[in-house]
Amino acid sequence: MGITRRLPLLACAAALLFGCSSSAPKPAKPQPVTPVAAPVFEYPLGHQYLDGFFPAELNPVPAVNSHAPRNFSTFEAQSRLVLERSPRLANRYAGLYQKLQHWLAAGANPMLLGHYGIRLDQLGGGDRQGNVMFTGYFSPVLEVRHKPDDKFRYPLYAMPRCKGRCPSRADIHRGALKGKKLELAYSDSLMDTFLLEVQGSGFIHYGDDDSLNYLGYAGKNGHGYTSIGRVLIDRGEVSKEQMSLRAIKKWAEDKSEAEVKELLETNPSYVFFKRAPNLDVLGSAGIPLLPMAAVAADKRLLPMGTPILAEVPLLDKEGNWTGKHELRLLIALDTGGAVKGGHLDLYHGMGSEAGVEAGHYKHFGRVWRLGAMGMAPVSGVK
Repeated sequence: MGITRRLPLLACAAALLFGCSSSAPKPAKPQPVTPVAAPVFEYPLGHQYLDGFFPAELNPVPAVNSHAPRNFSTFEAQSRLVLERSPRLANRYAGLYQKLQHWLAAGANPMLLGHYGIRLDQLGGGDRQGNVMFTGYFSPVLEVRHKPDDKFRYPLYAMPRCKGRCPSRADIHRGALKGKKLELAYSDSLMDTFLLEVQGSGFIHYGDDDSLNYLGYAGKNGHGYTSIGRVLIDRGEVSKEQMSLRAIKKWAEDKSEAEVKELLETNPSYVFFKRAPNLDVLGSAGIPLLPMAAVAADKRLLPMGTPILAEVPLLDKEGNWTGKHELRLLIALDTGGAVKGGHLDLYHGMGSEAGVEAGHYKHFGRVWRLGAMGMAPVSGVK
C-alpha cells in the first residue's frame, strides 16, 4: 500500500529560470546579485513575548489579540465526530460548539469571541509568558507479516496476563512471551516496532495478504519509561538540538541489531497492542482523530472535548520555524504520558509524510482555552 506524495510542479519554475521560447528577446547583460541569506530569527523555536508574565497555568483574558493567518477548516468535521460518538461529551460541549459555529459563520474575528458568549483562558506555558510547546505525533504504517521469516522476525504483542508486573523489554527480547500465542504480527525492523510503541497505536500493512489493520493501545508492562532520545544525547550520539524521531532512526540505520537492542533495552517499559474493529484512529476520549484537528493535552488543564484556539508554529520542510504562526481551532481529544502542563501534541495523520512533519515539531505558540460563559470549567486548575 503506497502513501500518496505531493510532487512539486516544476514546469512554471523552469520557465521562469530558463525560458520557454528560442524567439525570446536577447536578455540584458546579467548584473551581480547579492545572495540572500536565510532569515535568522531571534527566537528560532517560535517563542514570543507579547503578553507579559502570567501568574497561573490558565489566565482569564478579555480577547484574543492575534494577527496570525487563520485556518479553521478542520473544526467542523472534528467537532461533529465528538457529538456523534460520545453522548457524554455531546451533553457537555454541544452548546459551546454551536456558539463557535456561529462565530465562524460571522467571519471568525478572534477579537469578538466574547460577543458570542465564549470565555477565554490563555495558557501561561512553561515559562509563564504564554509559550506553549507544540510537538507532533502521527499514525505510522508498519509493514508486517502474519508469520515470521528470515526478514520479518520482530513480533508485536497483545497484552499478556501477568501476575504483578509483566516482563521487562530485555526479558521480552530474550523470549519471555514466546509460545504464548500473543503475536499479532512480525515486523522487519526492531526500531520501527519500537517507534510504533512510542506512538501508542498505528496502522500495520500485512504484505502477505495486502490487508490494512489498525492496532490500538492495549496497555504497558508496568516498568518505568526511559527516553532513548535522552540516552543518545547523554552519550553524545545525537545533539540535543538535533534530537527527533528522524534522528533516532538515522542513528539506527548503520548500527548492528545488538547495538539497537542495547539502546532499546535502556527503556524497560513495553507497550502492547490490540486489533481495532475498524480503521479509526482513536484518542483517549474514544473519538476518531482527524489530522491537524486534534491535540493530546494535559486533561487537568484541557479536559477531553475542550476546544482551543492556538497559534500553531509553521515550519519549513527542514523543520525550521518560518517566522509565522497559523491560528487554528483545535479540540483536545487525547492524552500522553509526556504531555503535561504547557505542552500540546498535535496529531498529523497517517503515514510516512505525516511522520516526517510530526517529527520536526518542538516549537512554541500561544494557546487559549475556550469555554461557554456560565459553564463551570472542568479541570484541576482553579
